[in-house]
Amino acid sequence: MNKLSANILAVSFLASFTGGAMAATADASLTVTATVSATCTATTTALNFGSYDPSSGSANDNTGSVSVTCTNGTPYTVALDAGAHAGTAGDVTTRRMLSGSSSFLPYQIYTNAGRTTVWGDGANGSSTQSNTGSGDAQSFSAYGRIPAGQYVAPGNDYADSVKVTVTY
Repeated sequence: MNKLSANILAVSFLASFTGGAMAATADASLTVTATVSATCTATTTALNFGSYDPSSGSANDNTGSVSVTCTNGTPYTVALDAGAHAGTAGDVTTRRMLSGSSSFLPYQIYTNAGRTTVWGDGANGSSTQSNTGSGDAQSFSAYGRIPAGQYVAPGNDYADSVKVTVTY
């Protein structure tokens, strides 16, 4: 064998040996973990009764809403308190709006369109709404009613604030 052929053979041999060593691999697994906390958020759409005419002989009905978004699979309950101006503190059956410092306009919030089930705080057997979270917003209608024939002081500033509590 001539010297050139021997050198080519030696270089090829070394290249294949070095190339083989560089092609080796080692594998491992990276464990990835997370803990997702159960969580819920709530938003509301106002229950706006608009104008109320006590002489109409009809109740003034309107609808607001409570929207709840909870992590998928999280069971939850939605409760409404009695409002800031309830006739009896904590009694969801005596909700009322206030105008000025002493004019009250009674109203109620129900869980159903027939307005037969008061939406309450869960205390004393009052009804609440419940569902299981899906990760998407779930909406509950708040069916409001001002009973007919309430001759209270006129004004356009009757208001109340009802606290929404989501328990999960």
